[in-house]
Amino acid sequence: MLSVRLSPDIDKRLDILAKKTGRTKTYYVREALVEHIEHLEDIFLSLDRLEKPAKRWTLDELEHEIDLDR
Repeated sequence: MLSVRLSPDIDKRLDILAKKTGRTKTYYVREALVEHIEHLEDIFLSLDRLEKPAKRWTLDELEHEIDLDR
């Protein structure tokens, strides 16, 4: 279970949207999370990689490794 505090403005907008569409506020919060979580994961993975650099390969090295040079 997750509890989320929203600003009064966002809560009001969400409430209006839910009433206009016949959906629940929970539905729209879930949809927003599903829509944006991959983007957030990409951002944090990128930041983590920048902070903890590991081996990097050039495109030529990758192509050579999987024999795309032929």
